[in-house]
This record gives sequence, C-alpha cells and structure tokens, in this order.
Amino acid sequence: MKSNLDQTYFDSSVLVKKVIKSLLQELYQMLGCTVYHLLSLAVLLLLVPIDGNSQTETSTAGRIKSVVFHSPKFVLKPGSVANNFYYNIDLPKGHIAVKDFYAEVVDEAGHSVPLSQVYLHHWVVVRYNQRKDNLSEIIANGNSGMCDDGVLIQHFALGSETRKTSTYIPDPYAIEIGNPADVPEGYQEGWLINLHAIDTRGTEDRFGCIGCSCHLYNITKDEIGRDIEPDYFGGLKCCRDKTRCRLKEGFKGPKKAYYLKYTVKYVDWDAASVVPLKVYIFDVTDSWKKPENPTAVEKHQCQIEYQVESCSADESVRGCTHARNITVPFPVDGDVIYGVAHQHRGSIRSTLHGEDGRIICSSKPIYGKGRSPGNEAGYVVGMTTCYPKPGSIKIRKGEMVTFVANYSSVKRIGGVMGVFYILVAEISPKPEFVLNSTVGLRL
Repeated sequence: MKSNLDQTYFDSSVLVKKVIKSLLQELYQMLGCTVYHLLSLAVLLLLVPIDGNSQTETSTAGRIKSVVFHSPKFVLKPGSVANNFYYNIDLPKGHIAVKDFYAEVVDEAGHSVPLSQVYLHHWVVVRYNQRKDNLSEIIANGNSGMCDDGVLIQHFALGSETRKTSTYIPDPYAIEIGNPADVPEGYQEGWLINLHAIDTRGTEDRFGCIGCSCHLYNITKDEIGRDIEPDYFGGLKCCRDKTRCRLKEGFKGPKKAYYLKYTVKYVDWDAASVVPLKVYIFDVTDSWKKPENPTAVEKHQCQIEYQVESCSADESVRGCTHARNITVPFPVDGDVIYGVAHQHRGSIRSTLHGEDGRIICSSKPIYGKGRSPGNEAGYVVGMTTCYPKPGSIKIRKGEMVTFVANYSSVKRIGGVMGVFYILVAEISPKPEFVLNSTVGLRL
C-alpha cells in the first residue's frame, strides 16, 4: 500500500509541474514575456500554498525503517487455548512515529500458520508506565477513548483479520510513541501484548470452538469461580486461558510451538514533518447515557462482547440481520484519517454515522475462500478500511456519533464483538509552501 501512496504523491507532483509549464508557455505566446518574467512567475506559482482541501504532504519514503520482532514462544496442544500477557515487549527505541503495525502467528520455522490450525482471536498492544525503582508498579497509558475502566485501551490491535487488513498510516500522519514528555518522572515507558489463540486441530466443531461455545469447552464457571449465567452460551468466559475445546473421539496430536511475529514500520519523530494521530475505539456494547446532572462524570462502560439470538428456530431461513447500535458524544474536534471495524464470523458490516446521518466510515468483513494463510474458507480474514481524503471527514467536539454493527442472525452466535477503531488528527496541519519535488499534491 505504501508504494501506491508514494506513487500518488510523485505523480501529483509531476502533474503540477506539467500544468505550470503549460501555463507558462501559453503566457509566453500571448504576452511575449521575457525569460526573466517567466522565471519570476514560476517562483510565485510554486510559492502559492495549497488550500485545505488539497493538503501538502511530505513523503516519508526513504526514511521509513522496518523491524521484525517475535513474542515469547507459546505452546498449544490440539483444542487448547492460550490467553497470554507479555510485558516489556520489544519495540523500536526512542521517540518515533509509527506508520504501520502488522502481526501474525508463525511456527518455529517462521511459516505462517493458517487460522484453521491456530485461530487468532485477538492480539492487542498496550502502552504503560512502569516505576523504575519498583517494577511491579505499572500504570496503563492507553489510547484517547472511548471506553472507561481500562477497557479497550490498546493502540494497536486486530484478530483473525490481521493478514488482509490494511494498517498503513498515510503521510504526513503517524502514531507518536516514546515521547519522554508522556512519561512521569521516575517511570519508564513499556508495552505489552495480549495474545488470545485457539488450537483447533482435531476439534469436534472448529467454528464452534473459535466462537467460544460454552458447551464445547465444558465450562460452567468464570475465571474467578462464579457461575456462568444460564443465558450465556458463548464468549470469552468459556475460552479462557488453559481451557480446551472438545476433540473428535480418539484424536491425538502433538504439542506445537508458535510465536506472534510483528512488524513495526516507523520514522524518527520530527514535529516539522509528522502530524500525530490519536486513537479512539468505539464499542457497540457501550452503555453510556447522558447524565441528568450536567456536572456528573460521563461513564463509558463497555462490555466488549454480546450475544446474537437466532431470528428463527428454522435455520433454513435466510436474510435475517441483527443490528446493534449506540450513540455517544465525540470528545474533540478532529479529522478522521483512518478507520476500521473489528467483528467476528457471521458479521456483515459496521458503520459510523455523524450526527447529520453522513457516513464517517463503513467497514465490512472479508471472508476467505481457500486454504492458505490469509484466505481460509469461512473465516474473517480481513476488514475493509477507510482512508478519507485528509480534511474531508471531520468530527466536532460534542457531536453525537452513531455506531451500528450488523451480524447475520440466521443462527445464534455467542461472544461477538462490535468495535470501531479510528485515527484522528485533532489539529489539522497548516498548508506548507511547495518548494521541492518531495512534496506532493493529493488530488
């Protein structure tokens, strides 16, 4: 994707030069201008700033660095679940601007592992501050919203869709990390990965296992020993760490070791050429309600997952769609630069609407059709993304934003998610003067 963006900038720059040259030639013929006049006019044209709808962007091509890391090894046997937290993970050092964060599960030989073997329920990367003289004291330093109580605070995250979801951030934008000003005195910045993976080799019902159907895990109590509600038929409570999904009778298979391989693309931080983005995550289970007391603190209590009931007892019925929605106020003024949803198998689409009904972003699942990693039949292998022209999609502070998540309800589905991740530039970059060929125009 990066090469397409860079080519756009290059082609646009060339186009601008051609237009200017053509104008100069016509003026020369009509007015009989001297070469001196033409050169003077060329300089004036090049110094004209591009307006807010055609934003100048300094390409980071040639400055981007790419580093590959691996999580600690995790070992799974057929049907088993790993829900691991790895603290102090490796990331590029220093004050940097992250342009892309890509991850996938690989085996010990470094080969991509298909979802039909190890289902990647999710991976999330969270920032925290750790006290230098007491490493056990950790304070989360999450994203900009929307959920409270430490829920969905990640900066980077995906699930089974990781291989076919575009995550590259276009110039001049990036996610800023490693800024010493963001770390309190006496602390150091750290990052963790939460990895949730399910080995479905030899399972009785593979899709039931990845949907965390409780009856397949023989789970009746949650992680802290409380009885699971009778109407809770699937979700994270049932496919927690070290549980095991039911295998086919007589199936035996060896333990296997895996890693989360993640690639970080970045440039060194430069406030003159990089515009920082803020991460906002909407959850369709957010129970926010406008407080009756205007001085009360507004709480966004996000449940993360929910259940979709079947529209009919007859599973031959087609065309049933379950819709869940929330409407919440957005906390800042900003331009939406990127958007993508996270949904599970059975999903149809997710859409963010502005207060006036306009579509801010719509994201749909991409279902695999084959066997190879990234195209596994029946799995959500990607999500479509939004890359609005900078400045074209704005959200106002206090604007009521509606999030709608749609799933097929032909069959009941447990533990589904409806999450929308957007990157917002809270302050639009000012127009710059076009003075060299590395600056392009987005038309």
